[in-house]
Amino acid sequence: MSDTPYDKLSILLIEDEVYTRSLLRQILIQIGVRSIGEAANGKDGLMEIVRTRPDIVFCDVHMKPMNGLQVLQGMRNIKVKGVDRTPFIMLTADNQAETVRTALEHQVNGYLVKPVSLAQMKDRIDKVYAAEPEMREWVKRR
Repeated sequence: MSDTPYDKLSILLIEDEVYTRSLLRQILIQIGVRSIGEAANGKDGLMEIVRTRPDIVFCDVHMKPMNGLQVLQGMRNIKVKGVDRTPFIMLTADNQAETVRTALEHQVNGYLVKPVSLAQMKDRIDKVYAAEPEMREWVKRR
């Protein structure tokens, strides 16, 4: 049994495919997440990360004009307190070693290959929540 307070988490989905974004949203709702932001591309997603400061970001890799690896790199280089440490989980159908290696170099917190199941998303959220003591503290204060 997980002690993750899903209903208190703020999650941002960055995904260019409307249908996939809708499915991911439904999975998060089924898990119990209430605060779900969305962005249809990497550029808007990076701006949304800074604007809303989500607890966790789920991001597709292959998007234009800015792909998910560029979003992750940009977020890690932002000089806004805490934003650079936001947990970031890649969502992609791409499991090529080079993509995975690049994501790991930029401190990705997880990598899920699509299609993603409810159990996989829940497990990844639980692992990120358990590994991030700062997140647990600020989520408890909500």
